[in-house]
Amino acid sequence: MAIAADFERVYEISPVFQAKNSNTYCHMTEFIGLDLEMAINKHYHKAVDLLDRLFLSIFRGLQASSAPEIQTIKSQHPLNDFTSLKQTLRLSHKAAVQILINNGIDIQLGQDMGTEQEQILGKIIKEKVRPYYYIIDKFPLAIRPFYTMPDPVNPTLSNSYDFFMRGKEIIWGAQRIHNPELLKARMKEAGINQAQMKGYLDGFRLACPAHTGGGINLERVVMLFFGLGNIRKACLAVASVLDVEASAFVAVAALWIQTIRVDLF
Repeated sequence: MAIAADFERVYEISPVFQAKNSNTYCHMTEFIGLDLEMAINKHYHKAVDLLDRLFLSIFRGLQASSAPEIQTIKSQHPLNDFTSLKQTLRLSHKAAVQILINNGIDIQLGQDMGTEQEQILGKIIKEKVRPYYYIIDKFPLAIRPFYTMPDPVNPTLSNSYDFFMRGKEIIWGAQRIHNPELLKARMKEAGINQAQMKGYLDGFRLACPAHTGGGINLERVVMLFFGLGNIRKACLAVASVLDVEASAFVAVAALWIQTIRVDLF
């Protein structure tokens, strides 16, 4: 809502807590997130271009200034060097799904890609085009959240995008709906109670510029850049459901040992 308060560009770097299955190689209950939003005058690709330049600068800066450190990491985690093109590959969602179909993958146009399908696409792109880093644009509106701006030319599509590294999403972003009437219509379609989101709607009723943004999982970026294989290797202090369960077990064991000591002494 800071955008509605006339801040043209907003970002924050902070812990993010998510209620998702974190028992995977690329998810954690808590991670460091970089979230950003920016007002736009013409097209949401302005934000896509900015984010693309940001990541290319990070990748090339690391490779240029941290070669010894990268070699040290590679000695423990041998994997192909991370590669990107001078001009980042951009695919529409339709084109990405068509690549999978052409390679015998069971998926339909307009269908959301699952984790396995995303990874297969990443391998195909690596084999044929060479980069580990690419962007998918124009997702079907039906598979994006209600606040995503529809494509003005084809309303079945959306002004949304994902960035990928090694076949895994690192940014999930889109232009947001800033028109309150369109937002209410989309909420109605999604079966959302408008009364429960009055504060959210009020920010747009009082005028809000067109804007777009996204969220970046920083540990996931580190994991994928270095090919660590598990996001926990990119985190100093892991906090997950498994860790909570382990901590609880240790606490119970400690109490039990203390009880034995009391009985013995």
